[in-house]
Amino acid sequence: MKIGCCFPVASMKFLFPVWRFSSSRPYMSLSSSSPSRIMSIQNSSSSSVSISTSTESKEKKETLPWLIVGLGNPGKKFSATRHNVGFEMVDTIAEAEGISMSSVSFKALFGKGFISDVPVILAKPQTFMNSSGESVGAIVSYYKIPLKQVLVIFDDMDLPFAKLRLLPKGGHGGHNGMKSVINHFKGNVCFPRLRIGIGRPPGKLDPVAFVLRTFTKQEREELNFTLQDGLEAVRILLFDGFDKSANFVNSAKKIEQTG
Repeated sequence: MKIGCCFPVASMKFLFPVWRFSSSRPYMSLSSSSPSRIMSIQNSSSSSVSISTSTESKEKKETLPWLIVGLGNPGKKFSATRHNVGFEMVDTIAEAEGISMSSVSFKALFGKGFISDVPVILAKPQTFMNSSGESVGAIVSYYKIPLKQVLVIFDDMDLPFAKLRLLPKGGHGGHNGMKSVINHFKGNVCFPRLRIGIGRPPGKLDPVAFVLRTFTKQEREELNFTLQDGLEAVRILLFDGFDKSANFVNSAKKIEQTG
């Protein structure tokens, strides 16, 4: 069955400021003008109003925020584990851009701000991984965010450690957090996702135990480089679009630690 890429959302008021642009026209006396002149001016005025309205509509559309979500599990027990690299990526963005994540809304640690002049919402669902969609779906519905402007960041065992992959859409790949998000999007998979590789479990180690492991010192150093690459990828995504960001992420060479 073909999955559609349209996601209905509730009609709720968007809380970010909307910029309005208006142009003041000089006063013109029409008392001595001919009927044809009056008609010409009226037509010109109507045309200006139409252009202004079109511009305002465009500006309103452009002020819809990006939602950037990192998936993970809440609490100190899970802090800095492989399953929480999505949280770490959002923390990296928040720190670099000066966005506070101290609020709790929609069952998530939540922050609103700007990256340059682009409005963004950062979120770290606190529902535990397997119910992440409860939080993400509520945010998207409330703020009427188009799914093409929802970036979900999560860990992926199918990628080599510290490797990034940016995709425009796709399934959950067995990731329970992504499965929950897609379920709350009514099965819609047409939203970008940034996958962060955590590698495969060694030997016969249970995958569940593996994703709850912390990092070695060497892994931590390598991951820190990856998080900086991810930050740059997000900036490119917001400023220059998906294709340029994907090209940066998917063709980036692995940074080797020296010294």
